[in-house]
Amino acid sequence: MAKNLLLLLGCFFSLIVFTQAQDKDPVLFTVDGTPVHVSEFKYIYSKTNGKNADFSRATLQEYLDLYTKFKLKVKKAKDMKLDTVQALQEELAGYRRQLADSYLLNKQVTEKLTKELFERSQFDLDISHILFALPAEAKGTDTLEAHRMAMEARARLLKGEKFATVAQQVSADKSAATNGGHIGYVTAMFPNGFYALESAAYRLPFEQVSMPIRTSAGYHLLKVHSKRPARGEVEVAHILLRTEGNDAIIAKSQIDTIYASLKRGTNFEELAAKNSNDSRTADKGGYVGFVTINRFEQAFEDAAYSVAKDGDYSKPFQTSVGWHIIKRISKKEIQPYDQMRGQLEARIKRDARFEMARKAMVEDIKRETGFKDYPNLLTEFAATLNDTFFTFQWHAPQPPSTKVLFTMAKKAHTMGDFAQFAENATRQRMRMSGETSVDAAVQNLYEEYVNESCLRFEEQRLDQKYPEFKALLREYEEGILLFEATRINVWDKASQDTVGLKNYFKTLKGKYRWEDRAMTTVFFVDGISKSVLEPMRDYALKHSTEEVLAKYNKSDTIGIRVEEQILEKSKTPEATDLKEWKTGEVTIAKFDRQNNEYSFRKVEKIIPAQDKMLNEARGYIIADYQDYLEIQWVNELKKQYPVKTEKAVFESLIKK
Repeated sequence: MAKNLLLLLGCFFSLIVFTQAQDKDPVLFTVDGTPVHVSEFKYIYSKTNGKNADFSRATLQEYLDLYTKFKLKVKKAKDMKLDTVQALQEELAGYRRQLADSYLLNKQVTEKLTKELFERSQFDLDISHILFALPAEAKGTDTLEAHRMAMEARARLLKGEKFATVAQQVSADKSAATNGGHIGYVTAMFPNGFYALESAAYRLPFEQVSMPIRTSAGYHLLKVHSKRPARGEVEVAHILLRTEGNDAIIAKSQIDTIYASLKRGTNFEELAAKNSNDSRTADKGGYVGFVTINRFEQAFEDAAYSVAKDGDYSKPFQTSVGWHIIKRISKKEIQPYDQMRGQLEARIKRDARFEMARKAMVEDIKRETGFKDYPNLLTEFAATLNDTFFTFQWHAPQPPSTKVLFTMAKKAHTMGDFAQFAENATRQRMRMSGETSVDAAVQNLYEEYVNESCLRFEEQRLDQKYPEFKALLREYEEGILLFEATRINVWDKASQDTVGLKNYFKTLKGKYRWEDRAMTTVFFVDGISKSVLEPMRDYALKHSTEEVLAKYNKSDTIGIRVEEQILEKSKTPEATDLKEWKTGEVTIAKFDRQNNEYSFRKVEKIIPAQDKMLNEARGYIIADYQDYLEIQWVNELKKQYPVKTEKAVFESLIKK
């Protein structure tokens, strides 16, 4: 009794959960009992209509009709067993592979890095650093020595020595001799190869000394002093009066005079062209371009950003080169993420951080899947190889080895699997010839094989982790099935059903017609033979084409040719040349400058308006026949597969 009660309660609660799930994503309509949920319809409606997806009754109803027809055709395709056709399965698998590769990197690498860079770019950081130079490819004792030196310097800083003092004594950055390692304000993204330093800078608490940070330049000790909202970029022009070699008092007096002139309304560009000592910008009205942080002397940068409005200018200020006045032209604030996304993605994909993040993703997959490898097998395999491995002649040993090379997600990948991968990688093997040893080549291929295996595993989980990927994949699958079913039932039938096409054409009487047409002969005379043009044109009025050519085309020095053309009264542009639209009319001669030739046209015959024959409008008629067959096909499908729409659910979608 208790057992039955527990079973009944279990069923009851399962029913509640099922009902709640349905409430969250109710069925909008069914095709022969197959449900289409609201989430699917809203996704495809919004994607297809874009900015016009206003969820009005009219647009929703229109798209519901279209999507219902679509689902009817997909249902038919599955009943035709098209989803079991090997060629279509392979096509879908290919789409999935391409889509998954792109989606995986976009979602788990590109999107993550893009958002990270955007968030970091909202702030400028004031930093100092000490550099211990080290080549990017350095390893072993050199790396250890540089790291040891960095740790010794860090210990001195932690004991209270001033950062500037230590930087001047040990930093490999030459600027440290004058700035004590103080770089000033910087913002993301840092130069290529400095992602680790950027990450540390945006995470490190103020005034703390970091542990040694490895970049392509070596090891760094980093201190972050403060941060501020990002300044963005400001477009400026300037007037410069140099003090180098000049009397500073005179320069100051001159800049004040120019400033007073500006306040009276004198044109900035004219004053810059006449007075500025900056030869690179003076003839451009003082135009400098866009100023970003830490690219110009601090006084110049601060002045540029201090001008409040476009068109305003700064008070005179001094830098190490002289006295300036800056005019602000425009200012680029940090744009919203949606607007910056494309630009940020492009920058990220050119940066080493992209490959670093990709490798990190692979390592995460390894951890999640319990990856375990047996590297000794790889060493044994490499020992059996020689230089033939770098040629197309090398083949994987047979029979394939069943020894387990590595496991992930409880699946074994054997030496035989890897050997076959290596055989298929002919180009990679041949590219490594002469550049690396057999052992290194095998290791490179092994890493590539492991990476690919990890990505393939992750791809299989994408439709579980990302509903939008599942929806996109469904689109591909149903699109392939729809195309094939339509090809069989409509397109092929329209082009191959000769009898049906002829019978259908009879119903189109009067739809496709020729307007009045003129059969014409066009006479071309090259520019050198211009003297014969008008006599030949007069002669053509009462003589045939053959007679004209016989009279005027006797000499090799005279360039004359003819061409037959049919003109339709309002559809052929050249038809406007005809003024009378009657047999025997000869048009006024025209000159084609590009080809250096004259031409005139003679009307040989006028053909009255009439219906087109089947062969004269075959393409248009086949297209009409396809539409006709598709309407018939959809009507048949509606009879074959009942469609039921949940009206209350549809009404709930309407917003206006």
